[in-house]
Amino acid sequence: MPLVITRPPDPSDPDYQKLEQLINLAVHTSAFAAFNSGLWVWHGLKPNFFPQLPWLTGLWAVALAGHVVWVLARRR
Repeated sequence: MPLVITRPPDPSDPDYQKLEQLINLAVHTSAFAAFNSGLWVWHGLKPNFFPQLPWLTGLWAVALAGHVVWVLARRR
């Protein structure tokens, strides 16, 4: 079912801000999944490709978890 716009978008509207935060979280999560899965596949094929990959994945996962906590805290 397509989205129906009932009013013009207003960046100062709280509903608009909540939707924007959820979309940003979805983009962040998608980028994390896409880049890390590709890097880990490449790392599996060539183990010496990027030895810092576990650190990168861990730091990015912590940043993603912080983003999730921030979005959930703002929704209340």
